[in-house]
Amino acid sequence: MTEPTPVASPEATAAPETQPDRALRLRYAAISDVGRVRKDNQDSGYVGPWMLAVCDGVGGAARGDIASATAIQQLRRLDEPPTDDLLGQVAGALHRAHDRIGELVDEDPALNGTSTTATVALFDGARLGVGHVGDSRAYLVRGGELVQLTKDHTFVQSLIDEGRITEAESRVHPHRNLILKALDGIHEAEPDLFHVELAAGDRLLLCSDGACGVLDDGRLADILSSGSPDYAAVELVRASLEAGSSDNVTCIVADVVDASEPVDQDLQPVLVGAAAEMRRRAPRPAKGSLFRGHRSGDTGELDPVPADIPDDVPFAISNDPIDPEQARYAPRPPRRFTWFRRFLALVILVGVVWVGVAAAWSWSQQQYYVGEQDGTVVIFRGVNADLPGLSLSSPYETTDVELDRLSEFDAGNVRDGIDAGDLADAQRTVDNLAAKQSADPTAGG
Repeated sequence: MTEPTPVASPEATAAPETQPDRALRLRYAAISDVGRVRKDNQDSGYVGPWMLAVCDGVGGAARGDIASATAIQQLRRLDEPPTDDLLGQVAGALHRAHDRIGELVDEDPALNGTSTTATVALFDGARLGVGHVGDSRAYLVRGGELVQLTKDHTFVQSLIDEGRITEAESRVHPHRNLILKALDGIHEAEPDLFHVELAAGDRLLLCSDGACGVLDDGRLADILSSGSPDYAAVELVRASLEAGSSDNVTCIVADVVDASEPVDQDLQPVLVGAAAEMRRRAPRPAKGSLFRGHRSGDTGELDPVPADIPDDVPFAISNDPIDPEQARYAPRPPRRFTWFRRFLALVILVGVVWVGVAAAWSWSQQQYYVGEQDGTVVIFRGVNADLPGLSLSSPYETTDVELDRLSEFDAGNVRDGIDAGDLADAQRTVDNLAAKQSADPTAGG
């Protein structure tokens, strides 16, 4: 689809920033669904007057839900009137989320391997400052045209960029879930950072790949073309599940409206997915309204963030056993003690090779064959074969049988080597050859 001209590309970030007029504001809704296959929701999302964010946890048994919820906990602190440095604030929040995940892994080695995608948009009343890592996505709908704002950091996207597969083929590619960038507390993610200029009437969508992985641009545009943000968010989740999504599904929809329009007094910040589940386990005041999402199937409740819960309240993490589920792993090197793990792997490999060589050598020293050395029949111990620079046999017993006194046929067999089952068998072969010797050394052949 054609990109609206007011939308800045990710590269167009060098222009000096000025204080916005704050002529616009947002109306929004969010919903997160565990889906019809997964047992746990590893997505987290947040939307408020100044900030939208979606994180999709990666890690399976390593608790991707903790990674996504931790990232949202850090990112949601952006939800206040921003300064003129939108991208600086977004980048700082992503780095804080990255560092906090690293601290959690240090505190609990069982979390080693966890990570999360992150797509965050900070609103200043006129434009967005977008930060993006992974394969969650941000879209803009303007005048009926759908524009994908972010670019996936995935293996299949690299194939698309190289012209090796199409967008349609990427949706069924066996490695479509391999992400190349994520917040993991170890590797610097280097997020994409860019501005998006907004206008009244625009509609924004942030979603996890549980939605955009199964709904093409045409279907997304159709759903987003009408209805309220709440209706669109619910319909996107429903359509994703009906289309066969096997992942968690999280959608945030926000309308850009003129700041002069009446303010919806019931509109509160909304926290969804794993972050909301963990927040419900933390101490919280008795009062506070709930945003109830669509309850069809496994759709979960969507909690607004209570304003009187301080930012430093820790997540209450359950000790209940977790059913591991197949998760998406980016191709990454070992995360901690890399040199020690490689050394240990090398020691194990050398040990296995040594045991194999020792076993092969022991077996070879139980083998015998009859051969020739300096014109005489000799019993050799070992295998009748050689490797470059290495002999696999050695003379064991020299006899008085001479090749010149054997027939040409027998002498040829000896030169080629006559295999024996054991030493006694080799000695019987020599006895037979001795009986065939000619008394005249010139009579051989």
